[in-house]
Amino acid sequence: MEIKYWFIILAVVALLNLVVSIYLAKRDDLEVFQKAAQIILVWLIPIFAAIGLWLFHRSQDVPPRLSKPLGGGSSSSSNITGSGD
Repeated sequence: MEIKYWFIILAVVALLNLVVSIYLAKRDDLEVFQKAAQIILVWLIPIFAAIGLWLFHRSQDVPPRLSKPLGGGSSSSSNITGSGD
């Protein structure tokens, strides 16, 4: 029964490494040498390198803007001009 747990742990680590390897391979901001070196690191140091590199690259990504900010700021599309007083 104990051997089955080791197979499950090994499968989870292999899946994590595979997912992070694909994530690194698809990045456009890395050169080929950088991609290869980081993927090799992921497989040589399985859990720490996979999680560390994934967190590092995720922090470098620009978060998407979901919506415009609310508020009544000035708009250049209006035809109203004001002279102040």
